[in-house]
Parts: sequence; structure tokens; C-alpha cells
Amino acid sequence: MNTPEHQPEHKAVNTPEHKPPDKPALHMPLLPARRSFWLLWLHAALALGVSLLPDWRFGWYLVLGISVLLWLVDALWVLPKPALRLERPLPTSLSVGVETPLALISHNTGRRALTFQLYDHYPASFKASGLPIKLHLARDERAESHYLIKPLQRGLMRFARTQIRVLSPLQLWWRNSSLPLDAAVKVYPNFTAIAQYALLATDNHLSHLGIMKRRRRGEGQDFHQLREYRAGDSLRQIDWKASARMQKPVAREYQDERDQEIIFLLDCSHRMLAQDDELSHFDHTLNAALLLSHIALKQGDAVGLGTFGNRAYRERWLKPRKGQPCLNQMLNALYDLQAGTQAPDFSQAATELLIRQKKRALVIVLSNLRDEDTDDLIPALHLLGNRHLLLFASMQEQALHAQLAQPVDHIEDALTYAATEHYLSARAQTLRQIRAQGVLCLDVAPAQLSTGLINSYLDIKRKGSL
Repeated sequence: MNTPEHQPEHKAVNTPEHKPPDKPALHMPLLPARRSFWLLWLHAALALGVSLLPDWRFGWYLVLGISVLLWLVDALWVLPKPALRLERPLPTSLSVGVETPLALISHNTGRRALTFQLYDHYPASFKASGLPIKLHLARDERAESHYLIKPLQRGLMRFARTQIRVLSPLQLWWRNSSLPLDAAVKVYPNFTAIAQYALLATDNHLSHLGIMKRRRRGEGQDFHQLREYRAGDSLRQIDWKASARMQKPVAREYQDERDQEIIFLLDCSHRMLAQDDELSHFDHTLNAALLLSHIALKQGDAVGLGTFGNRAYRERWLKPRKGQPCLNQMLNALYDLQAGTQAPDFSQAATELLIRQKKRALVIVLSNLRDEDTDDLIPALHLLGNRHLLLFASMQEQALHAQLAQPVDHIEDALTYAATEHYLSARAQTLRQIRAQGVLCLDVAPAQLSTGLINSYLDIKRKGSL
């Protein structure tokens, strides 16, 4: 599969001749090192001794003068810009929530050895470990060092610069500067789960993901081929005419129905901003939709998607397409999409989908159900259900269940507990009303959304419901 992860890499390269950045904190060229502080403490101790023994005053002045001279010489030695060349190779894309190693390549082009620290100014929405990087390079030596980053938001993210602190020869000063290694990288939904699924599918270990393959081989809906009868095959699979011609038992083998259409209807409203772990509910939704899209495309189905609930972003619509290139189109259409602060309009989303999609399809509505949705959501699902097979997938807010597990010691705790129970009860009642209309429902924690969607899809294919 040609995901953005497999595209060629580009490098951000810079040299010391570039102008330093404009941040005031980085304009201080010299910073005292640890050895300078130890020297200051030594002089303070000597000054205390001189206050008790005035005859030692001349010696203290002499030591102080020598120390000041060393400070000045060491500062002048390290003050020129270091002859250091840096490169930061960046992949074309990253996956949200996935820890990835990044490299910093250092090349000492000067005439003397350098001891220095590197701190890469990564985007604010990233987590990083392994910084700062401490290195010692001899003359004309190169080194490649690594640190780990984890993107927590999708979109086009920019690396601005790399900060360098070079230690002076006497280790009294740090020479502080930065190189503007400006580069951008696209952060996509987590497509690495697709590669994990493909590997487990190859090894027949899908149960590790919680995916249950219930159908026995040869028991799908569409005729696939004739083959020799095997022990364990149902008698209903035997093709008696073919068996008579071949003079041996011949069975029909079936496969799941193909050439069907799957459409994801993504809620981008304020409710998808809920967050129980490092990722928002909206990011969990995108990751699950991509993984199920990969599976549906492998099954020979066409996959499309539509969005609603955030007018700040242009609504995305991809009509159902077949083939693995469809997955790359989805990644590029969704990588910068964010949930907004507006309320969802389910009725408008249902009407627009009916206008765009005439052929019967499996429509998967991905949202975060609230108890106030009854008046708008149920009529919208009823409207869609007249033409399409519906699967309504909602994510539970784990913070509410965690609240119920808290001890009740005061009246405020009791009120919070009662309000949470009332809210969850009203939400469960809305789910029952949706199921009463014949709509398939999935109500799971965000971390189980991918597994729940895949199992529901495979169950629909097995039953031939679409």
C-alpha cells in the first residue's frame, strides 16, 4: 500500500551563516556554565575567609584577578560562531499518536574539537524525549543522533530551528545560538494501524486485535468457484450436477458479497473534542475509519466519506471508490480536518447525503451521542434508513464512568454522582430508541472503536444484510 509514510524523505539543511531567530531568549550569546558557578562559590568562600583574616586580602585579590582573566579569555575563545553544520532529515508524513525517531546530523567543520548540546524546537503539539542531545565531535567529525517525537494533533506542522550550546575550552561558558532549520511535515491520522492489521491478517492472528472471523470458508453470499468436496463442508454446498459429471463430490464455494459501497459520515462538531487519553474522540474516529476502509477495500467494496458539523472547515465529500489509491485520497482529505465548536445538524447531513448518494450503501455515522440528540438525530436516521443500511457508532466518554467510580463522601459528591447517572440513563434511552427503528448501533470506548466497527462490518457481510 502506498501510504504517505512511504514517500521520499526531504532534508532541512542549514549553516551558521544564516541569521539567528528573533526570539529574545535566544539572543544572549553567552551563558555561564556549571564550572563558573563553582568558581563563584569558591570566591565567596575565600571572601568569607578574608573577612576573618584581613592579612590574606592581597592573595584573594590575586586569585580573583586570575579568575576574571580566565573568564574573559574563555569567553573570547568561544564567542565566534561555531563551525558546525546541521541537517534534520524529515519524513514526508507522520502518524498522530505514533512515536517516531527523528535524526539530527552534526558535522564539525572547524579546526578544533567541539563539545555542545542540541535542542530541536519541535512543534508545540508534539511530545518529545531524548532532548537535549549532548555531543563531542573532533575536527571534521560527523555524528548522527536521534530523539523521539509523538505528534498529538494532525495537520501541517512546522519545525522552526535548532538551538546550539557550545561549551568553552575551560568549560566556563556556553555559547548560545540557533540555526533556522525551517521545515514542514504533514501529520496524518494513524495509518500505521493499517500495516499492523495487514501483518496480523497475513499471520492469521486477527484475534490479537479482538476481530472475530465467524464465517467458515465457502459460506459467503456470492458464488466464487467449484472445488472438490472436503470433509466438514455442508451438504448444501454440493453441486449434484457437477458431481455427476465429474464422478466425484464437487462443492460450491462462496465468498462475501463484493462491489458494495461503504460511506462514513463523520461528525466534526464540538462533541468530538472530548478527550479521554492523548487523542481526541475525533482522532479515534479517523483512525477507526481508515482501518475499516482498508479492510473494506480489500474485500472489493467501494469506500466514501462525508463530513458535517464544522463550518469553519470546508465540508469534505469523497464519493465511493474502489482500490487502494482511495485510501491515500482519504488520508490527504482528512489530515488537516479538525473538530470545531459548533453543534451538529444531523437532519441537514442526512439530506445532503441522500442527494449525493443514490445507490443503496452501508452508511456508518460516527459521532458522540448526547441525551439531547433525540429530536434531531432519530428523524435523520429514519430518513437515511429508508434508502441505506445504517450503522450508528458512538463513543463513550470514559471520564463519566471514572466519575462513577469515585467515592461519595460529601453532598457535592452525591450530587455529581446522581447527575452523571441521570445523564448516562438518558443517553442509554436514546440508544434504545435508535435501535427500535432498526438501526444498528455501536456504543464503545474510543480505544475499542476500530475493533467494534470491523466486527460489525464483517458481521453485516456474513449475513448479507446490505
